[in-house]
Parts: sequence; C-alpha cells; structure tokens
Amino acid sequence: MIELEFNQSVWTGRIDDADDRASFRYHQIVELAPLDQLKHCNETCAIIGFSCEEGVRRNKGRLGAAKAPDALRTELAKLPWKFPESKKLLDTGTISCTDGDMETAQQNLGHAVSTILSSGATPIILGGGHETAYGHYLGIRDAFGQNASIGIVNIDAHFDLRPYDEQPSSGTMFRQILEHDEHANYFVAGIQRFGNTQELFDRADKLGVLYEYEDRMTDSNLDNVLTTLEEFIEQQDAVLLTLCTDVVNAAFAPGVSAPSPFGLSPLIVRTIIRKVAGHPKTVSFDISEVNPAVDENGRTQKLGAYFVNEAIASFMEKQ
Repeated sequence: MIELEFNQSVWTGRIDDADDRASFRYHQIVELAPLDQLKHCNETCAIIGFSCEEGVRRNKGRLGAAKAPDALRTELAKLPWKFPESKKLLDTGTISCTDGDMETAQQNLGHAVSTILSSGATPIILGGGHETAYGHYLGIRDAFGQNASIGIVNIDAHFDLRPYDEQPSSGTMFRQILEHDEHANYFVAGIQRFGNTQELFDRADKLGVLYEYEDRMTDSNLDNVLTTLEEFIEQQDAVLLTLCTDVVNAAFAPGVSAPSPFGLSPLIVRTIIRKVAGHPKTVSFDISEVNPAVDENGRTQKLGAYFVNEAIASFMEKQ
C-alpha cells in the first residue's frame, strides 16, 4: 500500500465570498481524496505531490526541490477558480522518497498516476526533482498498455540523457525510457546549445529525439514550433507533458536546481503548455525542479503555480 501524506493547511487564502462560486479561489473548491477512493472522476484534475530530490543529489544539483509540492500548492491555493461546478479539483496527497530510495518512490508515483487515470481524472504532478518524470512515465505506460505509442513532450533546457550505468538520477530518465521502450517517443522544447555536451546531442540524434533550440523559440518563430509539436503529438496514442522549470530564464525563475542566464520567457512557456495540454491526446502534466530553498521572495514557486494553473485550465476546457 502506497503511503501518501496530506497537508490540508496549505490550502488557505483570501475569501471574497463564502457562498458565491464566482468569487471562489482554488482553496475553496479543492477536495482531499485518497487514491483508493477515486472513482467516476470525469471532468476532474487530480493533484499528486512527489517530494523527492534524490535524483538531483545524484546529479550534483542544488538541493531543495523536495519542498516544492507544498510550496506550489500554497501559491496555487490563492488563484481564482474559474470553472463551472461540474469541474472538480482533487488533492490525492504527496509521495515522499525515504532513505534515498528513489526507484521505489518512482514506482509508487507510477502506480498513483495509473490509478488516477483509471478513475477518469487527469493527473497533475507536483515534483520534486525532474526524476519525477520517470515515475510519471511509468504510470502512463501502465495505464495505456505496452504497445501504445507514448509521446513525451519535455519543456527543458537539458536532454536528461546521461548514462545510468552506475545509478539513475534526474539527468538520466529519458535515456532509460528510450533504451527500454521502443514505443516511446521524445520531443524537447527549449534545449540550450551550451547547456548540453556534444555527446548528449549525439546521443539524442542516435535515439531519435526531436528537439527545438531555446534561441529559436522566439515570438517570430513560435508558430513553426507549435506546428512541429502538433505533428509530433498527432503521431502518438497518448502524450505526457513535463516541465523542468530550469528552462525559464533565471531572471524570472531564480529558484531552480540549475539556473541559467539564458532561457525561455514565461510567456513562451505558457504558450507551449496551453498548446500541448489543450490537445486531446495529452493526458497528464508534471512540473519539476522548483526549488524553494534558493528562491527569491517566492518568485519561482509563484510562477510555477501559474504554470500549473495554465495546464489545469487547458485540461478543463477540453473535457
């Protein structure tokens, strides 16, 4: 049995009206819902936290991302809820990594994601280091079967295709997936030319990875990027969307595990989230690498919550 922790205290905020739903915020509509009680959850997004940074530690990144799930909930709680009463938001709790056992935590996350999908709800995963994405993938694969074509859209500055001979980390998971799953396909939006070694570019080409450079993801070229993404998604049976917050320019997102002076603007990231999450084949979303321990005035966790809201809004609008 998976142990999930609930922290109801994070769901607080301003109350403009206690009865008028048009005045409600997230904290007034969210429901705590244990995984084993989920059923008939159509028109529902289900949040699950993944409090883990063992992959970041193994990858020699800045620690602190394990605190992100509740930090993101705290900021999300304050935002207005603008959906009809038929639309539901659940919080299924948080999975924690204990004793450095990242692999078991990822398996548990996969089980949780599969359970949420089987109930009819859409998983919204709050990481954690980007090792979150591997557990996320395990759940999608379990839910859709071994022969389904699974598309992974990663908004990220890095490929995360490092070797995992010694141990997996937050920099290895997509190589793990591609080398063991012939029906998985990978698209990365936001790759930095000097944020990845030439070996990683060569590895990406060998594995058939599709990618778009960060410096080409400009307002003038965005339509071309969106068209390429659309073509990729159309070829899949199901798509998961994962966001590594270090893809954002550090001026806007200083509180991440691997900040960069270059990077995408929040508006570009928002557009990509809307495009991908709004597609009928996209079934889930995760956000990773928000690091409250090194955040300035909570700027990054607030931005992260806004990104989560964009994903939830996109899923709600197509349900």
